[in-house]
Amino acid sequence: MAAVALCLQPRLVADPAGRLIWASPALPGARHDMGAAREHGILDALQQAGVKVIVDHGYRGSGFEVPQRRRSADPETGERRRLSRNQQDINSAHARQRGPGERGNAQLKAWRILRKIRCCPRRATDLVKAVLVLIQAG
Repeated sequence: MAAVALCLQPRLVADPAGRLIWASPALPGARHDMGAAREHGILDALQQAGVKVIVDHGYRGSGFEVPQRRRSADPETGERRRLSRNQQDINSAHARQRGPGERGNAQLKAWRILRKIRCCPRRATDLVKAVLVLIQAG
């Protein structure tokens, strides 16, 4: 089973080595990560394909593996209870698995032309696709 990491802005799919496989088309306006992924059909396609997906907290409720959350507040003190050592270790392992996807995201963000895009979503999508082709060709 292949591991895939979904990342933030733009939504990306990277292979376990951190190579970018796919970047989503830009959407107008602000979108939550999971909302944009659903709108593009990414979540359903990956679930149907049976691909192991490692995601961040933004995809909670998607059916994919997400990190542990801090526990709810203690009713007596009002302070949030810390994660157990085991839960912290699980989160560390999860973060290490998400690393390649984050590297793919950083690779795309390294292109100066994509840092401050102020154009229509269609043109932004064309720029991202062009950069993706250049990255894959290099």
